[in-house]
Amino acid sequence: GISVIADIPGSDLAHEVVIMGAHLDTTPGSTGATDNATGVAAMMEVARVVTTLGLKPRRTIRIALWGAEEQGLLGSRAYVQTHYGTAAKPTPAHANVAAYYNLDNGTGRIRGIWGQGNRGAIALFSQWIEAVRDLGVEFVGPRSVGATDHASFDTQGIPGFQFMQERLEYNSRTHHSNMDFVDRVQPDDLVQQATVASVFAWYTANWPEKLPRKTPV
Repeated sequence: GISVIADIPGSDLAHEVVIMGAHLDTTPGSTGATDNATGVAAMMEVARVVTTLGLKPRRTIRIALWGAEEQGLLGSRAYVQTHYGTAAKPTPAHANVAAYYNLDNGTGRIRGIWGQGNRGAIALFSQWIEAVRDLGVEFVGPRSVGATDHASFDTQGIPGFQFMQERLEYNSRTHHSNMDFVDRVQPDDLVQQATVASVFAWYTANWPEKLPRKTPV
């Protein structure tokens, strides 16, 4: 599958990147509106918000729309392998990824973020969600979740995270089904997703340091 990458160049820390991702492909039977056209639209909106407001991030903000996620995270895995190597054999660029954020759990609004066992990042996220608490963002979950593109980064030692979303009818009706069409999309929730993702992108792009990497247990 084809992946699409677009950058908003940073300023003094332009060599460091914040990556905001979702996946382009879907499964047979429907158009994949909530899996994962909503995630793609929200991440594209992050780029539009930052550029429309004329914001100048310190770090480069990269929008990554992956191909072949449904075939085994193939697009994101190939990208990480090509550009960043592995945790055991990283490329020089590996250290320059501040964080990767992913949207891939349907049309529901963001309620928090999964911390992937990264204690330093969890502490930061607990501060950052105060800026979007009025939008219903309340939770920083400590556990690791998988089965979507952030895992391609997380497993190779790069801070990679999945937003925690209201599931609505995602598991019961639309996920990998023949009902996943645009009539299932909740427009107000999608606007909230893009807003919250923009805030996380902006904080990460301008924070004095890159997000902490996991401390071995």
